[in-house]
Amino acid sequence: KVLSNFLFGICRLKPTWNMESFIESSVNAIKNEVGGGTVLLGLSGGVDSSVTAMLLQKAVGRRLYCVFVNNGVLRKDEEVTVMERFRKHMNLDIVYADASKLFLSKLKGVTDPEKKRRIIGREFINVFMEEAKKQGSFDFLAQGTLYPDVIESVSTKGPSDTIKSHHNRVPEVLKLIKSGRVIEPLKELFKDEVRELGKLLGMPDELIHRHPFPGPGLAIRIVGEVTPERIRVLQETDDILVSEIKAAGYYNKLWQIFAVFLPVKSVGVMGDKRTYENVIALRGVTSVDAMTADWAYLPEDLLRRVSNRIINEVKGVNRVV
Repeated sequence: KVLSNFLFGICRLKPTWNMESFIESSVNAIKNEVGGGTVLLGLSGGVDSSVTAMLLQKAVGRRLYCVFVNNGVLRKDEEVTVMERFRKHMNLDIVYADASKLFLSKLKGVTDPEKKRRIIGREFINVFMEEAKKQGSFDFLAQGTLYPDVIESVSTKGPSDTIKSHHNRVPEVLKLIKSGRVIEPLKELFKDEVRELGKLLGMPDELIHRHPFPGPGLAIRIVGEVTPERIRVLQETDDILVSEIKAAGYYNKLWQIFAVFLPVKSVGVMGDKRTYENVIALRGVTSVDAMTADWAYLPEDLLRRVSNRIINEVKGVNRVV
């Protein structure tokens, strides 16, 4: 009430800011910044980079080039889905770079999650730039950075700490930011605002309400070393979990739900055999803007169904917690 009275009563400002005006001002700002130049965007297939792509397409048209990098730690069949969606349905000029073997070789033996983030961030930029050179030179790099990404990556004034490093804030990107060659149209928005923006830009609901997926992908959902076998286990587990959550009508009620591969083995009995296999943990949270989160309550019958399917269908797992 105090702020409202100050802004609209005393200062006589008008509350004219809305998403429609944001689209218009963003497109104009991009046009002014880019001029006749070309823009390169790393497209992950998530809502942030997809909305960024739509805004850039409005502003620069065919002078936008997108690169999708397969880092080997994506969800099951993610590369097929992303390429089909953006080439067919969104008519984007997109290049596919399969660097999965490279990423996995660099992650060999690494267990610290921060190190994993830094390795993936650095290699992503290397692969990305290599692909960019093949396309010819580019003038600007675009990213779907949101405000929480910026806050989490740096210790700002006040009681905040560096929560985690983001792949869009690695040294190579920071260098480009300093030289004024990075475009981040969403960097002052929160996820709920980006979703609203996606709706106005005509994006499908399935994409707008997609749960956030980290840049370093399944690498940081595997506690301990990342191996091809652990990736397979987690991909299959994640696929079952997400399909069951959707079927139960809970997907859009949750901010995020995901499976974690734990570096412990447990004794279990499957059928009439004693087994010694891997443990999977499920984590579901609710949130609005990704700045705060709370654990999600899920019905017991849903958890039971998910757990049974994972144990029966995913080779190498005998316990879900």
